Amino acid sequence: MKSFVVVLLLLLSPVLYAQQSVPEIPFDSVPNFFKLPPDLHFGEASGVAVNSKGHVFVYNRGNTTGPAYAATASQILEFGPDGKYIREVGKNLYAWSYAHTVRVDKDDNLWAVDKGSDMIIKFNPEGRVVMVFGRKKEASDDGAEAWTRVNPPRPAVDGQFRQPTDVTWDTQGNIFISDGYINSRVAKFDKNGDWVKSWGTPGKNTGEFDTPHSIAADAKGNIYVADRGNFRIQVFDPDGKFLRQIKLDVPVPADARPWMGPIPSDATVGSQHAGSPWAVCITPGPNQVLYAADAFPGRLYKLSLDGKILGVLGRAGKQPKQFGWIHEIACPSENELYVAEIVNWRVQKLILHPDKATKTTN
Repeated sequence: MKSFVVVLLLLLSPVLYAQQSVPEIPFDSVPNFFKLPPDLHFGEASGVAVNSKGHVFVYNRGNTTGPAYAATASQILEFGPDGKYIREVGKNLYAWSYAHTVRVDKDDNLWAVDKGSDMIIKFNPEGRVVMVFGRKKEASDDGAEAWTRVNPPRPAVDGQFRQPTDVTWDTQGNIFISDGYINSRVAKFDKNGDWVKSWGTPGKNTGEFDTPHSIAADAKGNIYVADRGNFRIQVFDPDGKFLRQIKLDVPVPADARPWMGPIPSDATVGSQHAGSPWAVCITPGPNQVLYAADAFPGRLYKLSLDGKILGVLGRAGKQPKQFGWIHEIACPSENELYVAEIVNWRVQKLILHPDKATKTTN
């Protein structure tokens, strides 16, 4: 009889786990945090990062000049810890085309990933270019245009990118670039910028990707890739060995609505599928947690590094404390976040209050 009970509990354990309560984490959005000059405006905010001094860098598409389509839209603005505007970094840079993400490394160097030019630029803390990855097509070439998707895909080329998305580093200073919308791989360089290897191809199997859209590393150097089109986060060691996958598997509220478009269903494919990770961020140690975001139902998810969901917050919408396609998260501490929103043209500073969390049935 005892053996029968043990077996029954083992069989039921996935169900029991699925019915655990997930806390709804209370939070505040700091009103009017960023103080922009009168003649300066955010466009689509695609990236946000915070350095060791608390300075906030916003990568946005607010400097659009030229035609309505295919115009340059890529601009980094720096703000102080109080939100006061300081300067523009890299004004009129050759690499600027279409902003995607921005990161700050442990030495306060600033890294910008430009999806339009297929380039990743490293700035020193003074704002000067010190390293360049990738190269955009020459404007003088006949028929010069952005990379297109073809089937079968073009072979990936070492050191060349096709719509890259993000960058991170391991404990040895190795550089990992998610590459991205077309190549669907992770590229690894050493700390000096020399090519090491890449892994991943387009697909749905383990180690394959459908738009690796965001990337982060933990204190052990493990690499977390937001595999957006496959609705999962894949985790690898620094050599590209697959370790595990994480799902943002929390039931969608009955009243959930997308920021735009029809209400997604279980059959929805692509970036609007519930739990499809657009952005990932890992807090500093020693007790690290992972934050991730989706477009629908438009939530932030707090997770342990092994993938347990510790809480959720927010929903899609246009009001404060609501989100319009979070494209990047900066998480300088466990309870202080900055979220860059594409379709709301803003960055919100969030203060979390997990001590006041309430339980919601999962």
